Amino acid sequence: MQKTSVYLTDEEVTRLSRLAKREGTSQAEVIRRAIRVYQPERRSERDFALVGVVDGPGGSVADLTEDELLDGFGS
Repeated sequence: MQKTSVYLTDEEVTRLSRLAKREGTSQAEVIRRAIRVYQPERRSERDFALVGVVDGPGGSVADLTEDELLDGFGS
């Protein structure tokens, strides 16, 4: 077993102390248990859809003509 240090807010220290006291165990054991049962938050798949765009042409920008690409840029 290795020793480590963590920085906790005052509220976290209070909660940890209360949990350990309520369970009749050490604060270190509460932390070890929490780490054992911890499940990382699931992140959704990266979605690059434009906000507000429901349907698009579905094509690639590479399929656009030069005139279409320059449209709106003052040329």
